[in-house]
Amino acid sequence: MKEITKAVFEGYTYVEGGVCAAKGFKASGTYCGIKASEIPDGNESPIKAKNDIGMVVSDTLCTVAAVYTQNKVKGAPITVTKNNLTKTGGKARAIIVNSKNANTCNADGEQKAERMCQLTADALGISPEEVIVASTGVIGQVLPIEPVERAVPVLVKELAYDGNVQAATAIMTTDTVKKEIAVEFEIDGTKYRLGGMGKGSGMIHPNMATTLNFYTTDCKVSADALQAALSEVVNVTYNCLSVDGDQSTNDMVCVLANGEAGGNEIVTGTKEFEVFKKALYIAMLHITKMLAKDGEGATKLIECRVTGAPDHETAKIIAKSVIRSPLVKCAMYGADANCGRIMCAMGYAETDCDVTKADVYYISKAGKILVCENGLGLQFDEDLAKAILSEEDITILAQLKQGSSEATAWGCDMTYDYVKINGDYRS
Repeated sequence: MKEITKAVFEGYTYVEGGVCAAKGFKASGTYCGIKASEIPDGNESPIKAKNDIGMVVSDTLCTVAAVYTQNKVKGAPITVTKNNLTKTGGKARAIIVNSKNANTCNADGEQKAERMCQLTADALGISPEEVIVASTGVIGQVLPIEPVERAVPVLVKELAYDGNVQAATAIMTTDTVKKEIAVEFEIDGTKYRLGGMGKGSGMIHPNMATTLNFYTTDCKVSADALQAALSEVVNVTYNCLSVDGDQSTNDMVCVLANGEAGGNEIVTGTKEFEVFKKALYIAMLHITKMLAKDGEGATKLIECRVTGAPDHETAKIIAKSVIRSPLVKCAMYGADANCGRIMCAMGYAETDCDVTKADVYYISKAGKILVCENGLGLQFDEDLAKAILSEEDITILAQLKQGSSEATAWGCDMTYDYVKINGDYRS
């Protein structure tokens, strides 16, 4: 159920390798016992369990672009990473990231995050300011630093140019599958690669990005161009994603460009920039859909496409309103073709657009059916509608007929398991 079909984009080829697909990037991951109940006593070896800490390192210094959560409560790693990138002028060599503990709402949070950077820097022989630090997991529990101290030497020793899977699994929390992607493309005869990994299953309702996502490329990209590409692509991918309406305190998306493939520097306003930006879009779109489909307890990927809007922002606001509606999510889980749920969610979207004359369709590989025309519910084939909504990938198409702009948002259904998972999250 969790597999995402890769779309075909002319001129771009999907390749293996995730964050290690680009030249000059190594990664690793290991289990160290960050969760309090799993911390071993004395010299006792940790039990064999899922990786809970990972590392990504470039052979050379990278230009970095980043976006962060807009939640007023921010994890300590967000603050430390922002400070580090300010000190280096947007440069970094390494990422260290843990799961199971968000290191948020802790009195010693920044101290622990800085310690993680220092440990990484000492082991790699670089400056601590050249380290990006990130954490995900339970909020409000003190992060034990001892497991991290034990893990860093192991992570450095096990760094490998094919270590992407170990790193991708290390950042998973309630995720049921690892999330990674990589594409290869060409600019002026030079082949480049861009790859990434992400995590996220719940607490996903971004207003800049979502969850933890790290991308690497061997392109040489100017700082302005890298940030411009990230900010633009985030707006039409991660910013159009909602699993449960809760915006995380630790959301972060970073792109690292080391220039190891050679070629000229990519700058804004050029055809080379557009080629690079599309590669980033392809990668981020893929992981966005993986995040939606792997929502906590989810059984279906729901896509809402709004067309005929007066402008893109209006279309996006309406599409996200539909995707994040608990009633729409529940209707999708039950394969209930209740068009009233869709009209209601469009109606309370925070926009001045008149949605009262919209047409609504349900679409999947089982067919397409019109359930609402000019804002009025229709009599339709209930059996066909149920078959359409019983598929794993469903599109809700809302035609506003008020312009030529459109937008798409992604989410998932809401099931009994979502409540079970979040009713016992700290265990």
